[in-house]
Amino acid sequence: MANKDDIQTLLDKVEKVTAQKELDLSSGEDLSIGIMNLISIEEHLFYTSQKTQKKEYLQLLDEVRRMRTELMKEIVKNPEGETWCLSKHLLAASMRLMEVGTKELKKNNEEKAWNLFDKSYKLYSLFWGLNLGVVSTKDAKRNTKDEEEILMTNDSMANDQRLKTEKVSVFSKLGALVQKAVDCCRE
Repeated sequence: MANKDDIQTLLDKVEKVTAQKELDLSSGEDLSIGIMNLISIEEHLFYTSQKTQKKEYLQLLDEVRRMRTELMKEIVKNPEGETWCLSKHLLAASMRLMEVGTKELKKNNEEKAWNLFDKSYKLYSLFWGLNLGVVSTKDAKRNTKDEEEILMTNDSMANDQRLKTEKVSVFSKLGALVQKAVDCCRE
């Protein structure tokens, strides 16, 4: 179970990121969506090459991959260990879940779509959490229980009113804290 010191350290990191006035997350968000689409283009070029048996699609894939790699360097500043690949896969999974959610919405399956959009946004938030230094892989601790009791801020915490105890998964805890940082940085 996470202790109060671990939670406070994580909250302090969120506050530090949100206090940075020069942080232009909106440009980074736009760039990350562009990178998501480049990852998707890479996937489509791969499948097209295999379906058509035309190797020229692999040449295009390689060019798109180089462009995506160059652009990812603008966001993934500290690619320690698996952070680079993890960042790429978080963006790719977020994009795919968003696309499936959109298809479910078109079929009038609003609840299923909402669930997929929620998962997509959590993955996207974790991407930013890793790359803004708000969370790291060492913050993601798991115990044998499916849920753990943690201290987490609620919406009124912006005024430092109080901390609230909730039961949430480790994944939800990190996602919620990162969402707070990302949302506070928007202008």
